[in-house]
Amino acid sequence: MSVPRPSGRDGHAGGSGPPPGLASRRPRWLGGVALCVLAVVTTACSSTQTATAPTTPASGEAPIPRSAFADHTGVTATTVHIGNVSTLTPGGLFKGALVGTEAYADYVNARGGVHGRKIVVDPGDDQYAGARNRQLTEADVHADLALVGSFSLQDNFGGAILAQNPQVPNIAVNLDEATAELPNSFSPNPTPNGWQLGPLVYFKTKFPSLVLHTGDLIADQPSAEAKWVLEKAAMQHLGYGVVFDPDFDITTSNFDQYVVEARNAGVKILFLDQMPYNYAGAVFKALDAQNFHPVVVLGGATYSDQLVGAAGGAPAIDGSYFEQGTALYLGQDASVLPSVRQFQTWVQTVSPGFAPDLFTLYGWLSSELFVQALQAAGPDPSRGSLLQALRRITSFSGGYLTGPANPAKKIPSTCYIIGQVEGGRIVRLDDPPVDGPAHGYRCDQPYYYPHV
Repeated sequence: MSVPRPSGRDGHAGGSGPPPGLASRRPRWLGGVALCVLAVVTTACSSTQTATAPTTPASGEAPIPRSAFADHTGVTATTVHIGNVSTLTPGGLFKGALVGTEAYADYVNARGGVHGRKIVVDPGDDQYAGARNRQLTEADVHADLALVGSFSLQDNFGGAILAQNPQVPNIAVNLDEATAELPNSFSPNPTPNGWQLGPLVYFKTKFPSLVLHTGDLIADQPSAEAKWVLEKAAMQHLGYGVVFDPDFDITTSNFDQYVVEARNAGVKILFLDQMPYNYAGAVFKALDAQNFHPVVVLGGATYSDQLVGAAGGAPAIDGSYFEQGTALYLGQDASVLPSVRQFQTWVQTVSPGFAPDLFTLYGWLSSELFVQALQAAGPDPSRGSLLQALRRITSFSGGYLTGPANPAKKIPSTCYIIGQVEGGRIVRLDDPPVDGPAHGYRCDQPYYYPHV
């Protein structure tokens, strides 16, 4: 259930359209945004104990402001309002974040809501503008119980407002590290400064000689470069030899020259695990054009129904490997995991014909995490009781849409799946059975925190 914001607060009324000069830059930011996102996603199952009063914080944990327990902003007798600030225009880039948030809210509302209250999502489009992100976040502080499922490259602007308002819960996957680390921020996908070792160990074991000649392609964006520093450190910790890791301009659409350079550098296994499908597809076309065929490893950011077409068809991509921290939520696991069926069904209910993506999943999982805490906060929820409930959610997997993580302590999942493209379809490879006790996940290696 959602309601439009007053004129001037969303992207559909009062001041729609991109900031000056943005339209001409659209090819750059449209692809670059997706490159900032890793596909290590996690979610939920935890305590349902009711939270009603302040408790002594754990060592190093900021106390919940006492005033928050008397703060019922956004709560009425029949509704609970939550805010979502995402980049919706131009291009509908992060529309999925809003769709996913609304989809889970509607799923819950169809079952009577939470303690008899329906969830109302108040959408806000920051239009890829930092000042607007700040403005919308500040509006939500005064109108909504919490912010839920937001996704934007400009979230540091809203993060500054959230830092000034520690009584306001923020449940989202934040790209800005400072915002993600706030004591009032809780993510279904915590991503601290480190890297998941499991997939890297898998490929080292499978291709012990090839990983001595590893290549990667990195977008020339600060967030992507920072993530590569962490991934490279994890690789080197395991004994990988990285022989090729150039930055590429995000306006790049032809990767022929990079492929030639990779071949000359002796690359035998090429990781494209941080690339969205359109860039990875262009790389596959270049690999085919140059008749160069290293082992290719893709990641969750690449997972898309449009990948095979972007690569030029199944023959160009068959045999490539996948690693990601989520189930095959686009439908391959739907016959076994009820959570995948629910996700697919309610996304289409809220937005018929919409093609879900990683951001849609983030919105769905953030909304689910919020609902779990709202249920635990009791029949008279306040911002304080909601924050307290969130601090008690130490295991979350969203019905195994992702491997379990600890949102309360911002501890990431160590679980992952391995897949391979066969006949143009992504299928699981070497994973435990999805209907077994591990729910299809491999959780056999720790999370690596390099000293960088």
